[in-house]
Amino acid sequence: MPVLERPDGRIHYEVHGDGFPVLLFAPGGLKSRMEMWPGNRPWVDWTQALPAAGFCAVAMDQRNAGLSQAAIEADHGWHTYTADHLALMDSLGFERFHVLGGCIGGSYCLNAVATAPTRVTSAVLQNPIGLNPYHPTYFPDSHLEWGREQRAARPELDEAAIASFGRNMWGHDFVFCVDRDFTSRCPVPTMLLPGTDIPHPAITSAELASLLPGVEVLTEWRGPDNLAAQEAAVVSFLRRHTPQG
Repeated sequence: MPVLERPDGRIHYEVHGDGFPVLLFAPGGLKSRMEMWPGNRPWVDWTQALPAAGFCAVAMDQRNAGLSQAAIEADHGWHTYTADHLALMDSLGFERFHVLGGCIGGSYCLNAVATAPTRVTSAVLQNPIGLNPYHPTYFPDSHLEWGREQRAARPELDEAAIASFGRNMWGHDFVFCVDRDFTSRCPVPTMLLPGTDIPHPAITSAELASLLPGVEVLTEWRGPDNLAAQEAAVVSFLRRHTPQG
């Protein structure tokens, strides 16, 4: 498996197919990793479907998930992940690319757009996370569990740094990484596959649908009965927003 060397660690990734690149952010919260795409899941395996449709799919294990391992510092946050994402595409020679993310990947997509709007050509937000007003401690509590797992595997990690990193990640509202004002001015075309549960609140998806300029919403997308329609709609969206020439 190819490895991207970062100043503070190593990121494992895979490249599938040829064509215009789509950078994939898998579901799984802070455990977002490539193995979350295939299998009997309510979403399409984009590592297979996109190459079949003529795209190059770039999948990755996020830092400190799957086979990727890197530092955890007190000043780390969304920007740390986005720096990994852009460095990966730099290393592959991809100046411009689509982004498609499930779960936490929706926020990775939005932060990539906010950071590099001239490089990201469109964004697909599948089941995006957000602050659930009825369960506001869900992500901070999940972070505590994740931190304990990290320290059990790597006792040298600093507990205070992990806690600070958690505040940087989850100490905001809405989708955690960008605010509503940016969302209302999002400069790239977007497609939304809404969420409906505690970590992927319907209220967050409803706000995204109302704020994102010209967003395309695919409401019925989950489960085996909808996989073909999900794949067709997303591929059509990406094709329409792929730069020509």
